Amino acid sequence: MTNVTLQVEGMSCGHCVNSIEGALQKIGVEGKVDLGSKAVTVSFDEQKVSLNKVKETIEDQGYDVL
Repeated sequence: MTNVTLQVEGMSCGHCVNSIEGALQKIGVEGKVDLGSKAVTVSFDEQKVSLNKVKETIEDQGYDVL
C-alpha cells in the first residue's frame, strides 16, 4: 500500500469531507480529510489505482490538488 498526503484547496466544511472521502472510496482508495491543514491523506494500491487517478478524483469533486 502507498500512503500519500496531498494539499487540497477549497475544502471548508463537512460536506467537503464527505464529498472527497466518498469519491475516493468509490475508486478503492482510503482517504482521510484534515480541514485544518487542508490536506487529504490517502492509502491505495498503486497496482490498482494511480496517484494521478486519485488527484483527478479529488479535482472532479471541485477542489484543487496542489
